Amino acid sequence: MTSIILLSVFGILNLFLGFLRSNKVLLPGAMLLLLAVFGANLADWNVVHAPYFNNMLVVDNYTVAFTGIVLLTTIVLLPFSRSYVLSGETNLAEYYALLLFSLVGAIMMVGYDHLLMLFVGIEILSICMYVLAGSSKRDSRSNEAALKYFLMGAFATGILLFGIALLYGATGTFVLSQLATAVAAPANASLQPMLYIGILMMIIGIGFKVSAAPFHFWTPDVYEGTPTFFTAFMSTVVKTAGFAAFLKLLAVALPAAQGFWLPTIQAMCALTLLLGNVGAAAQTNTKRMLAYSSVSHAGYLLIGLVASKGVLTGDAANGIFFYSLAYSIATVAAFGVLKLVTEHRLRDDYASLNGLGKTNPLLAFTMTVAMLSLAGIPLTGGFFGKFFLLAAAAGQGYIGLVVFAVIMSMVGLYYYLRPIIAMYLRPVDGDATPVPVDGIQTVTLAVLALLTILLGIAPGFLSGIL
Repeated sequence: MTSIILLSVFGILNLFLGFLRSNKVLLPGAMLLLLAVFGANLADWNVVHAPYFNNMLVVDNYTVAFTGIVLLTTIVLLPFSRSYVLSGETNLAEYYALLLFSLVGAIMMVGYDHLLMLFVGIEILSICMYVLAGSSKRDSRSNEAALKYFLMGAFATGILLFGIALLYGATGTFVLSQLATAVAAPANASLQPMLYIGILMMIIGIGFKVSAAPFHFWTPDVYEGTPTFFTAFMSTVVKTAGFAAFLKLLAVALPAAQGFWLPTIQAMCALTLLLGNVGAAAQTNTKRMLAYSSVSHAGYLLIGLVASKGVLTGDAANGIFFYSLAYSIATVAAFGVLKLVTEHRLRDDYASLNGLGKTNPLLAFTMTVAMLSLAGIPLTGGFFGKFFLLAAAAGQGYIGLVVFAVIMSMVGLYYYLRPIIAMYLRPVDGDATPVPVDGIQTVTLAVLALLTILLGIAPGFLSGIL
């Protein structure tokens, strides 16, 4: 709750900082504010809080853990917005404020204990993302991305809201614990079809938010058209909050209905892994490859939902937490490097990375570590993220799903190695001058690479956090 209050106040304060007409104070100001919120969030660890807003929001270790991921992701992402500072971008204060407000929605999605709080959180996060997707107003691709995201997001929101209404009609409550009781012992058996349709519509609505197939078709176009900085935020924070909300819905409210939703999630998982990996392998544009890669990672996280079997703690839940952290760090690193290269070389295909190992060794090394982590190579955080999820699924008897996920990981090796090959084995195509990187970006890239390696060397200190 403290995090929500601070972010809301700081978001408004950031708008007033915009009146100073000096972007130089905005970036350090936003980072200091987020560090303060991160510290306040950690202070809530193991502290018992009464539910807030008439039992609509709870702050427990689950909320603190996933809130920590979204806050840390935003902190390490902010240095890559420095180009907006140097260019004198007049809307920078508004962009930062929207990021802060979107984090409020993300925390609501993580800590909700009432379906209406989930809906409010999703809408706060989504509306901010619709605006940021179209923030490059003179770029037709950005305009197209915002329009597609808004229209498809509006339909998904409508489906989600209809599902919430049907669940309420079948159970008479929005509270998760009361929903669990009503689903386990229905008062009126004739309302079961309404209940199942409501569950299915909620899965569709949240599936859209996390880019799970077959509700992922918006992802490549929106990710490609959205400015790279906001694409990175969308790919990490939105996905982390979405899966935290997804797991809580299934584990707290609907464990008694897993006979219905479990086969649905399994089918979505297999389809997401297939379409995400095959789609990424077919791309020639690095940004679109990372978009399809994001879809494939939603598939691996869905494995965690399958393995959880309606339990909010245990190996599967811890696997989802660890995977979300490792994925977010590696994705921010990849998009950060891509943003710097794209701004200098004015292209975002694989050829834009040619010769980066010679011109910018740090950028090439960070990108290499990020790609290896996303591919699940040992000694990176991504390896143990996948290992924990697949081990949890194997322990529950889902051997076929695990084998299929391993095969899809082998497909992933193909498209994750292509940027590495371009950076180290291809000559520079065009401008051979080094990509400019300032001090704070250099430190951030080094920290991201180091964190990815540390998670791969010593995963144990976070593996059992939930």
